[in-house]
Amino acid sequence: MKIPTIEEMLKAGMHFGHRTSKWHPKMEPFIFIVRKGIHIINLVKTQKLLNEALEYLKKSTSEGKIILLVGTKTQVKKVLKKVAEEVGAPYVSEHWLGGFLTNFPVIRNLIRKYKDLLEKRTTGKLDKYTKKERLDFDRKIIKLEINVGGLANLTKVPDIVFIWDIKKERTALAEANKKHIPVVAVCDTNTNPTGIDYIIPANDDATKSIRLIMDVVKEAILEGKTVVANQVVQTSTSIKPKI
Repeated sequence: MKIPTIEEMLKAGMHFGHRTSKWHPKMEPFIFIVRKGIHIINLVKTQKLLNEALEYLKKSTSEGKIILLVGTKTQVKKVLKKVAEEVGAPYVSEHWLGGFLTNFPVIRNLIRKYKDLLEKRTTGKLDKYTKKERLDFDRKIIKLEINVGGLANLTKVPDIVFIWDIKKERTALAEANKKHIPVVAVCDTNTNPTGIDYIIPANDDATKSIRLIMDVVKEAILEGKTVVANQVVQTSTSIKPKI
């Protein structure tokens, strides 16, 4: 797993925070300097903390833990969804449903309903209904796709939540904290990092910053999955067949 160099992070604009008028005092330990009214993030600290966060994600994945990726901000949603699909992780990229973590049985029922409707449409079981009724089913499927489409394979509360922009996803953070679920999050200078277990201080708006961080998050999770796959292979080959 390759950790981005300081130069790579600079080129991605990860060091640019928000205007000093919009900062949160609890981000002060991660700020290097003020330049033209903008807080500049200390990338030496970012590199260290990013490495710690990635190692944690890798180790957790290798232990079979489920990581939920959350990011509904316009700039990140498509990238986050693509990464989640590539690593096979559950994700929320459109809309966070209140009570997702604190009242998971309700969400699990929505997931079941979504999968059931998809299966019925695919197998033609909805063909017996009128055109209007089929349109109603299609609307329900589209709505469920937005709300729980990224959670189709989730059967239990996730073990870890990765959040992009905790200011926007404050409900997700609050629910994770209430359920004592570890949180890894990208924090810009305008956010309150309280309640986050692994802080990644970085620009959360720039396209290049988003791609750079999400790429290494993907690598960390994939490497963790490789460890699991290797363990399965080693276990299966070590079992001697009975004669």
